[in-house]
Amino acid sequence: MTDIDPGQTTERKRGSGVKLVYDLLRDEILDLKLEPGSAIDEVQLANRFGMSRTPIREALVRLAGEGLIETLPNRSTMVSNIDFLGMPAYFDALVLMYRVTTRLAAQYHRAEDLKIIRVHQTEFSAAVAAQDALEMIATNAAFHSAIAAAGRNAYYFGFFDRLLGEGRRMLRLYYQSYDDRLPQRFVEEHEEIIAAIEARDIAAADRLGKAHGEQIVEQIGRLLTRNDRLDLEL
Repeated sequence: MTDIDPGQTTERKRGSGVKLVYDLLRDEILDLKLEPGSAIDEVQLANRFGMSRTPIREALVRLAGEGLIETLPNRSTMVSNIDFLGMPAYFDALVLMYRVTTRLAAQYHRAEDLKIIRVHQTEFSAAVAAQDALEMIATNAAFHSAIAAAGRNAYYFGFFDRLLGEGRRMLRLYYQSYDDRLPQRFVEEHEEIIAAIEARDIAAADRLGKAHGEQIVEQIGRLLTRNDRLDLEL
């Protein structure tokens, strides 16, 4: 029988705790349950999760590395504000990655990739039908991540996945400003993208990916010109 090192067991438990705290806080920040500018209290989090402050701090370090929280000069911690001034550069990168990943998926996808993409499309369609904003955002990101994976470029996949994650707060604001309702046309656009990928129509995939990305940018742009409807202080 192999002896179990108690130190290794403790490390695994702590690692699991860090992931739990990181995953939950990241989702709450991206879904705007924790609003930009709201305070983060380590003691309260330790009490909430029933664990020591060490895994809490490690999770917060990860979140800070993603720019989702920041520590102020007085050492207090808060949820990062949304960088509206940096939106033009973000939009440029987002549209480019919609184009590149959709194009590459049309060129390099395998049969099993299409199955995964369709599963996420089914989930997205169900979320739209249910008008579940948080699920719409999550399933839309999973759909486009699956397309990026089908393009078989790990660098593009990683970068696009990061962009989609960063955009969740913007999309959440957008849905809130329109009563959390999303038109059916988004489901239809996804179907068109799938068809172009399956047909290996690279030009069509590029065109549809570009149009899809630009539409999202246009919607968010309209949101920023109607900020009087937002509950958050911009």
